[in-house]
Amino acid sequence: MRNRLLVAGAALVVGLSGAGFAVAGTTPQGGPGVLAAGEFDFSRPQTVATNLVAPWGLAFLPDGSALVAERDSARVMQIRPGQTPQQVATISGVTPGGEAGLLGLAISPTYASDRYVYAYFTASGDNRIVRFRLDAPQTQTPILTGLAKANFHDGGRIAFGPDGMLYAGVGDAGVTANAQNAQSRNGKILRMRPDGSAPSDNPTAGSLVYSLGHRNVQGLAWDSQGRLYASEFGQNTWDEVNYIVPGGNYGWPTVEGRGNDPRFRNPIVTWTTAEASPSGATIDGNVLFVAALRGTRLWQVPLTGDGNAGTPVAQLNGQYGRLRTVERAPDGSLWVATSNRDGRGSPAATDDRVLRFLPTGATPTANPTTTRPPTTSPTVTPTVAPTTTPPVVPTTTPPPSSGACTATYRQTNQWQGGFQADVTVRNNGTATLNGWTVRWTFANGQTISQLWSGTLTASGSSITVRNVSYNGSLGPNASTTFGFNGSWNGTNTAPTNLTCTSP
Repeated sequence: MRNRLLVAGAALVVGLSGAGFAVAGTTPQGGPGVLAAGEFDFSRPQTVATNLVAPWGLAFLPDGSALVAERDSARVMQIRPGQTPQQVATISGVTPGGEAGLLGLAISPTYASDRYVYAYFTASGDNRIVRFRLDAPQTQTPILTGLAKANFHDGGRIAFGPDGMLYAGVGDAGVTANAQNAQSRNGKILRMRPDGSAPSDNPTAGSLVYSLGHRNVQGLAWDSQGRLYASEFGQNTWDEVNYIVPGGNYGWPTVEGRGNDPRFRNPIVTWTTAEASPSGATIDGNVLFVAALRGTRLWQVPLTGDGNAGTPVAQLNGQYGRLRTVERAPDGSLWVATSNRDGRGSPAATDDRVLRFLPTGATPTANPTTTRPPTTSPTVTPTVAPTTTPPVVPTTTPPPSSGACTATYRQTNQWQGGFQADVTVRNNGTATLNGWTVRWTFANGQTISQLWSGTLTASGSSITVRNVSYNGSLGPNASTTFGFNGSWNGTNTAPTNLTCTSP
């Protein structure tokens, strides 16, 4: 696989260390350390959580912890390495059975301000999506109801795209004709605003349908250019991964796998059903990871950059049983959830588990923090017609602040009206740093809409970010990184007046 710098576009240079692991690799002249995109050390799993009951959805909060949905218990658990899972919510109205129950979870892209968590589940009469807040989990507001339900083919994966819209994979609920019926929301990938309404640029005005001809979509993932890929259960012959385009028809039930019908789009990857039953999916760099249930393995699929794929490679083959979900964590590690207590597996003593795998060449450290951005870098909002991603505006490294700690700003991506950046805090002293504060002023009125791995205080253009509990302690020459999404209008100049102070 091709090595890549852990930056996007013409980004600023920062050192890479800390963040839950230290980079042990080469350092090219004039550049930061490098890691191979999509390359993880699968020989050294770290156990994040044990004794879960059929975990399904998994989504990360800005502080680096994760929420996990248990399909049959309707519980939402908060998990973090080294800590006992904590129940933080129970979703009311869940009716489990077969493949149905509490399924996907998603975290609002503006969680810092609205605190919303989204859940897809099977109720007594339908499949639906609700949203709630962890500080009031008993108040659950439906944003989408009326999706046909069954004991199988319920879909259930939800995720926010880089455009800020909520996407949902909805199964055909056992009625194959649903997939080709444009008036049905089943057998589709849906795209909606966070309140459940239809965006104006969806393929059909007033409709949530983004793509059709699906049997049972299970995984949704975007690459750095905003391209959407989906994993999907086949019937008896072929499972598949599809490159999703707005309005695309993927052929079910007329075609299973690849076909020769020009009305339908072919998958970019197919597996036999014994090899896969592909469930959750995530992307790191140019590699798509797909968790396989019946196949009891993790598929590693190289993406070619033009909406196609190279030859998949199987990882973890048979080592942990059925694999339901895979997600890229805010700290750059890969988290994998087993599904051996879902009625179809053979549970081990501590199943079900969530396992964490570090990038190749990384060394574990005591306090996991964040280096890589928590989501795929945002790009221009997808529309029915193809669009091009605006180029990232190059910036320059601001002078580091003096004193025991320094702060270095890098802009990782920019699109019309928005951008993503991160700041690396480094301890340049000889003693351990216990707490840090970074301050700067935006010169052009930029605002921050979401920040992770730090505590934000904003007063107009004046920004203050303090450490959170798990990344305040930095040994000599250690570093940590916080990141954020922001908005701009007119000009987006990188700040040059960063200061870093410690108590």
